[in-house]
Amino acid sequence: MAISEVFRSSQERLKTFGPDIHEYRAVKRQTETRSSYGWVIVTTAAFGLFLGVFPIFVSSFPVFFPAFLREFHAGRGAISLAFTICNTVTACIAPIVGWLCDRAGARPVILASLVLFGSGLIASQRIGSQLWELYLFSLVLGVAAPGTNSIAYGLVVSRWFNRHRGLALGLMMVGAGVGAIVMPSLARMLIASHGWRATYTGFGCAALLVAVPVVAVFLKEGPPSLSQSAGAEVAEGCSWRESRNSGSLWLMIVVFVLVSASVQACFIHLAQLMTDHGATPAIAALAASLSGAALLAGRVGTGYFLDRYSGPQVARVIFAGAALGIGLLAIRTSSVMFVGAFLIGLGLGAEADIIAYLLGRYFGLRSFGTIFGFAFGLFVLAGGIGPLLMGIAFDHTGSYRLALAGFCLATALAAVLVGRLGPYRFDVKGEN
Repeated sequence: MAISEVFRSSQERLKTFGPDIHEYRAVKRQTETRSSYGWVIVTTAAFGLFLGVFPIFVSSFPVFFPAFLREFHAGRGAISLAFTICNTVTACIAPIVGWLCDRAGARPVILASLVLFGSGLIASQRIGSQLWELYLFSLVLGVAAPGTNSIAYGLVVSRWFNRHRGLALGLMMVGAGVGAIVMPSLARMLIASHGWRATYTGFGCAALLVAVPVVAVFLKEGPPSLSQSAGAEVAEGCSWRESRNSGSLWLMIVVFVLVSASVQACFIHLAQLMTDHGATPAIAALAASLSGAALLAGRVGTGYFLDRYSGPQVARVIFAGAALGIGLLAIRTSSVMFVGAFLIGLGLGAEADIIAYLLGRYFGLRSFGTIFGFAFGLFVLAGGIGPLLMGIAFDHTGSYRLALAGFCLATALAAVLVGRLGPYRFDVKGEN
């Protein structure tokens, strides 16, 4: 009798805990699916960034620079203005793109932007020899840029990852880093054999015929809801109003603006700096590719360290190195300038990761797209103004020395300021 009672009691316990066991197993399966497919999302985002505006237009602009000088018979400041126009339009559009990603989803924004970007590149065949046509071309690319860079992709990846978010964002940005290595040298070869218009057209076809289908098939907005708490986790964070009233946000923006203006100015004028000191166009292109390699290393390495150390301290080290690199460019020795180019590329690569990571940790994901769009817009705007100021300084003084000194001091100041950020508000948790 006692044995039968024990047996019935055991069956009742199994019935009681059965639903919990099934729920646990279902959650475990969903967690494993989220973890594995999250890396597919990272790979897809990296591929989209590889064929985005940054590698094709920004990173390759120094290689196109001499062709533009010959084609439009203009000064370096006037040619730099084309880059500034692209960045200014990107800065104005970025907050809107971030807002759309928060509300309509990142995937449709990315696809629409890739189509516009590819079509704009193909339309380069219609550019004549008037400078305003180059400016119009840059304006179109500026409209497409925010949806093909880390604003939209960063939001998607941040939704899929928490504990390993720094590494995931870093690996995502590998696409842009690899593009920054490949595209300048590829563009140089294509320009030499087919001209700059045909080169842009080829890149545009790749964006339309390769990037668009890959993103359409593999990119997903976010992981399936694991539980009610998981859904709350995704929505956790500050509102846009709370964020814009935060001193931490504006401190970050000052840091991002100072570094962006400085490193992008030096990067865009790197080829001209090298050739002014007697380097051949091939060596100048190699320096741009070296900067791209450093950009790649900066993105992966920074993501790795952000998951293990304080973000502001990681940023401080990277930005101090970039300040040193800018100073080294003033020394007229090719080997020293190569070291400077590497350190500048490291800073340029790290900053995009740092922006996305710090914003997520200090303000959460509730309004991440809007906040990131606003901050990234100002980052891009500064990146457009920096090269323009550097070009104007050269046109007036015949040298880059004054501009290099100013940008070196600005980057050093940014390294000091970023250390003033306090502890994270939304710290690491979860399995992925």
